[in-house]
Formats: sequence, structure tokens, C-alpha cells
Amino acid sequence: MQDLADQSIDLAVTSPPYPMIEMWDGVFSRLDDKAAGCLEKGRGWEAYERMHSVLDSVWQEVCRVLKPGGFACINIGDAVRKIGDSFFLYPNHSRIIQCFVQNGLSPLPAVIWRKQTNAPNKFMGSGMLPAGAYVTLEHEYILIFRKGEKREFSTQQERFNRQHSAIFWEERNQWYSDVWFDLKGARQQLADEKVRRRSGAYPFDLPYRLINMYSVMGDTVLDPFAGICTTMFAAMAAGRNSVMVEIEPDFLPGVRDRSRVIAEFSNRIIDERIRRHLDFVKQREQEGRPLKHVNENYGFPVMTKQEVRLKLLPLSRVSSPEKDRFVVDYGRPAVPETPVQQFLFENESR
Repeated sequence: MQDLADQSIDLAVTSPPYPMIEMWDGVFSRLDDKAAGCLEKGRGWEAYERMHSVLDSVWQEVCRVLKPGGFACINIGDAVRKIGDSFFLYPNHSRIIQCFVQNGLSPLPAVIWRKQTNAPNKFMGSGMLPAGAYVTLEHEYILIFRKGEKREFSTQQERFNRQHSAIFWEERNQWYSDVWFDLKGARQQLADEKVRRRSGAYPFDLPYRLINMYSVMGDTVLDPFAGICTTMFAAMAAGRNSVMVEIEPDFLPGVRDRSRVIAEFSNRIIDERIRRHLDFVKQREQEGRPLKHVNENYGFPVMTKQEVRLKLLPLSRVSSPEKDRFVVDYGRPAVPETPVQQFLFENESR
């Protein structure tokens, strides 16, 4: 991320490799060979700290490039692992909070979402016999941080763009809850099995919600652990620019393949949001509580005055003038500039 200027990013949304989760041992060992040695010698907590020290350098860069008032949203799960004869919980989320606070960002209320990856009959420890079993981890955290004070929208153009970027009232009630029950873990459909094993991507709805919640149209979103670029595609769907950073070039062919279908996929997301809103309107009318405001772009009722200028952007085409750059055309203009998505590769030795 050294090529990114200070205070050039409005929002960071990412999910890093999880320390002390076995599938990412190789990644951390390549970046810090002493981490593997700690695991081999049974020093779990030292390995945990060395892995987080690798992430610390990335979080420092995220803090550097964020604009004042910008947000960082980090999806992370804790880890449970047996090292030698000892079984421990390794609290990844609290260690990351510590790093961001030390770098001057303010922690805000986090979101917990349930990631049901375990079968209901899977037990850890002694099963049905008391005093030796462990609960299974079926949730992850979305840690949310802000750099400095609240963002200001000073000019008329900035305020209009913010109004165009509004979300529906009923979405606000669901998305700004601290527990999300409706997201499901994502099973990655990648052609290259070796690439699939190195990917821990989250479901599309996760970055899409966060981008709509913590940025406005035309903003720039960063993902320093891009992987298969779910964050980039969510930024496209939301009318934002994005910069993706990834050290594994093997991901790029799959990203290019997905870029060919993202326009159709994004438009289905938009259609579904509108359909759900119209269902909400119908329900309110049936209950004798019709909505009092009308959206000026679509002509349907909305709950509040803040939704009157709300506008969703259908994608018409995604092109790739360069192998690591994607340009989005929208069905109608609504943002200051055509959002550009950029995919950066970094050498592991940095």
C-alpha cells in the first residue's frame, strides 16, 4: 500500500487471514518464518502474537491512508486450537481492536454475524459428558473504527450526493443492528482448487451493506486483503471506486471471470432491494399506515424525508482496459466520476 497517498481512502472493508486458524498457517509462516517455529515448539501464544504482528503493519497502513472521518470495517473470527495438550481460545478480535486504538482510531459498536459452518451434531471435547466440552464458534465480528471526528458534508453538492446515497428506512433498522442473523457463510466456487484453499471470502452482502452504511457514492473503498475481490464487486454494485491490494497473483484470472457477470448480478441485487421495499410499502398500506413521502427518482412511497432522493445505480457494463483495472458504466449518471476499480499486487517481501 506504499503507493497509496496519505488520507486518500474513505472506507476500508476487509477480512484478513485469521491468526491461529490452520488454513492460514502457511501464509503467516511465509511472512514470518518464526511463527511456524513457535507452532512446532508448542508456543501457541507466541505464534498468535507473531501472526498479529504481521497484520499490525497492514493496519498501520490502513490508518495512514484513511481520510479524517473515514471508517475501517474488519471482519474477523476468533480461533480455537489445541497446541500440545492445551486447548485455547485465541481472541483475534480483541487483539485487532488493541492495534487500531494504538494507532489513534476510535472503536465503534461492532456487528456480530452468525456463520453457521458446523453441523448441529458436532461437539468439541467430551460431547454429552459434563465439564469437558467446549461450545462451538459460529459467529464472527465486524469491527468498526473511525478516524477522527464525524465526517462533514459541507457543500451543496456533497449533501445532494449523500442524499442520493441513502438507504431505505427498513434497511437501516436491520443493517444497523449489532447482530446479523441473515448472512450465511460463503462457499467459494473457484476453478483452481489451490486458489480456493487460499481464499476465505465473506458473503457478498457483508461488504455491500458496509459500503452502503459507511460511505457515499463516488467514495473510494480499500481492501488490503482482496482475495477474490468480493469487496471490489460490492463497491461496483454500490457506485463506489475501489482499490484492491493482494499478494497472490493467482487470484486475478478468477476476478476477471467474475467481472464479466457482475453487472447482471448487481442489477439483481438492486431489483431485490426495490422488491423488498415495495413489499414493505404494501404491508404498511394493508395495516392502514401508509407512507407519507415519495421518492423523486422512482415515484414509490418511502418512510422518511431522507429517502426522497435515494437512487440505486444499475450497471450497464464492466470493462477492463488494463489487466489490473476495471471500469464500470452505469445505466444513468449519478456520481461525480465513473467509479474505477483497481487491483494492486504487492511483493511479499515488503
